[in-house]
Amino acid sequence: LSSEDICKIGKRALEKALDNPSIDILPIADGGEGTVDALVINTGGRYVNLGVTGPYEEKVNGKYGILGDEETAVIEMSNASGLALADRNYLDPLKSTSYGTGEMIRDAVNKGCRKFIIGIGGSATNDCGIGMLQALGFEFQDKDGNSVHGSGGSLGKIVKIEDKNVPKEVLESEYLVACDVDNPLTGPRGATMVYGPQKGAESNELKILEEGMVNFGKLIEDFFSKKIIEVPGAGAAGGMGAALYGFLNAELKSGFEIIKGVINIDKLIEDKNYDVMFTGEGQMDHQTLMGKLVLGISSLGKKYDIPVIAVCGSLNKGWEDMLDKGLTAAFGITNRPMHLGDALVNAEDLLYESYYNIGKILKI
Repeated sequence: LSSEDICKIGKRALEKALDNPSIDILPIADGGEGTVDALVINTGGRYVNLGVTGPYEEKVNGKYGILGDEETAVIEMSNASGLALADRNYLDPLKSTSYGTGEMIRDAVNKGCRKFIIGIGGSATNDCGIGMLQALGFEFQDKDGNSVHGSGGSLGKIVKIEDKNVPKEVLESEYLVACDVDNPLTGPRGATMVYGPQKGAESNELKILEEGMVNFGKLIEDFFSKKIIEVPGAGAAGGMGAALYGFLNAELKSGFEIIKGVINIDKLIEDKNYDVMFTGEGQMDHQTLMGKLVLGISSLGKKYDIPVIAVCGSLNKGWEDMLDKGLTAAFGITNRPMHLGDALVNAEDLLYESYYNIGKILKI
């Protein structure tokens, strides 16, 4: 279910449970999946469908959005270079590339966009963004002067960076990156050691990838004469955070804060003076405190003294920490013991039932 679907189901259930309620729906995201939809819908923007290079060089549909101002593009890296696009039986971060993400950026530049909001969650890559950068015109050469392949396995071979073929429009554009992790580029908390295994890296491959990341990290710090390796978020999305920050002067910022600013949620709350706000996520647990949507909405509830109720797929250990952050209550939608597959199949009915029952409680 999309964010918009969930909003519509919740509204329908609450309208059934309550007497003539006034309900606004606002499909939003936290910089991860659903960010393109949230910003396109709420700004009156449009979608662009583009055939791009997938993480393993297969053709995929790299859908992105152009906002209502017609100058801001919103891109989800996962739509071109995402783990969900790869065959889970054949993952290999030594070979996967972020080239398709660069193709989306280049297409948006060609369409006149000069501002970018880029969500970098869910990637299948550990290439420090060199695939993306190659699509934008950057060149990376080995000791023999040959161009390297834009993948993680090439990072240790790079000795030279060329930017003479990068269009000035790419370099002059503004980039905001939705990034809710603070991992550095290298080390035990870096891109490779923390996220490499979930992208298919075995222990011997982790060593190769980490050595390559260290080599490339030092190279780009020398090239740009600025600190990049230890920047919080540099290790996000297999080093994509470092690439965008280092090569394109991007600002790494909380995804929710970016979206909140674009949509101007504060003004909406101030104008409407809501009695209660609803939010939710798939599973609420200790990670919810790490800049996710529920935390953002709860913080707004605390700021404006409005109760916030979270309706989630499930509640797991640590969710109760949110009660100190502005959350009033949380509910899991499963109404009996069930397998995940059953919950997914029946998600719409379970969600409707939960919102309906909460509505009945609010009516007391």
